[in-house]
Amino acid sequence: MGKPTVLILDDEKRFTEELSEFLQNSGFHAIEANTAEIGLLKLKSEQIDLLILDIRLNGVSGLDILKDVKVKYPNLEVIVVSAHGDMDTVINAMRMGAIDYLRKPFRHIDVQIAIERSRKFLVLQNKISQLQENCSLISKYIEERINRQFIGVSKQINEVFELAMTASKYPDVNVLITGESGTGKENIARIIHYASKRKDHVLCAVNSSAITDSLSESEFFGHKKGSFTGAIIDKKGFFETSNKGTLFLDEIADMPMNLQAKILRAIEEKMITRVGETHQIATDFRIIAATNYDVEKLVEEKKFRLDLMYRLNTIHIHIPPLRERPDDIEPLLNFFVADFCNKLNKPILSIDNELINALMSYHFPGNVRELKNMTNRAIIFCNGNKLYEHNFQIKAGTAPKYNNNSSIQKLNLHENEAEMIRTALQKYNNNQTAVSKSLGIQRMALIRKMHKYGIQFPPKGHSENTV
Repeated sequence: MGKPTVLILDDEKRFTEELSEFLQNSGFHAIEANTAEIGLLKLKSEQIDLLILDIRLNGVSGLDILKDVKVKYPNLEVIVVSAHGDMDTVINAMRMGAIDYLRKPFRHIDVQIAIERSRKFLVLQNKISQLQENCSLISKYIEERINRQFIGVSKQINEVFELAMTASKYPDVNVLITGESGTGKENIARIIHYASKRKDHVLCAVNSSAITDSLSESEFFGHKKGSFTGAIIDKKGFFETSNKGTLFLDEIADMPMNLQAKILRAIEEKMITRVGETHQIATDFRIIAATNYDVEKLVEEKKFRLDLMYRLNTIHIHIPPLRERPDDIEPLLNFFVADFCNKLNKPILSIDNELINALMSYHFPGNVRELKNMTNRAIIFCNGNKLYEHNFQIKAGTAPKYNNNSSIQKLNLHENEAEMIRTALQKYNNNQTAVSKSLGIQRMALIRKMHKYGIQFPPKGHSENTV
């Protein structure tokens, strides 16, 4: 772990100089600050492992600084020092998260012992960070840019990651990502983009099912001012916006057939024409598409263009559902618990073994997204220091664990999706808004899917109840 960095925040310059010299000679990297303003700036600009904080600073309460520091830097260890042995102050400091307290004057050996005690915590935290980094397959650079981690230890998720890394090496090759809802398809798309040579340019993410048919051409190709009612300015479309970058088309299977032909032409020629104009515009983009459908099945049903599928799936990455890679459940759970506890300003909760067993036996129809939401809710309502099975409200028996040898009557994705829509329509009394919200899709996407599967709205024999 390199030299631990210690920030000494005390308004007595002689004290900070002497202590800094001692710490430097003892194998630490010491930084001095004699005002609260300088100390807080150092915390922002430097990677500090330990703060030695005077309780009484000129014009500022050290306890106020301690409180602020533990909110902004919850993992930072703090040793408080003071020439005043007020027991209430000591107790308050320890309650606020200080790891030790020293009364001035103290011997150098005293502060060394206090640091060594806290150093054990620093080493332990470093090991935890290394474990989290090992579970996260992506580098810190990519993680910071996609604003999320990609956690997993299973063979299946490692294979997905390797395919993503291969795709990132070929920035002009189109990629098709498939997998159930909640498996992390957009995560993979972002990893491919930010690990590629296109990382310094835009990643334009588009939900194909959320764009209305009337505006789809304008959204993708742009338009000229006055070309139609409402076109009050010239506008770039998604293809132009993605120049030198990546265009991520989510829910590509929901794209209308008439638009598919125009998208195919743009992909082939890398030239587009804005609505209302005649001259062509060159644009250099890479397509990453994603869907939870079996695209080949849609091609057979004449609902998706074969030539477009071939253009999109030069590299095909399929993300298995969480139930097929149960080894990833525990590291994902550990990460979500630590992450949400930190965000909710709660101490890290321990996890009961029976909870892990229960989660590994759960079907997870919502995949990683469902586990994340379950964990967030459990931590919010947990009043103790440990998470149990009852905190997660797992519906036992309603969805069995995936098993290659189990008898499953329906393995057809489209049949299952159509059945889910019918069930949701019945449950929510044909309320389109409620049904689309429960299924996690846009209302227009729901209508398109109902049309695709021949589901009437409202079903015969039922009264219409929409909003």
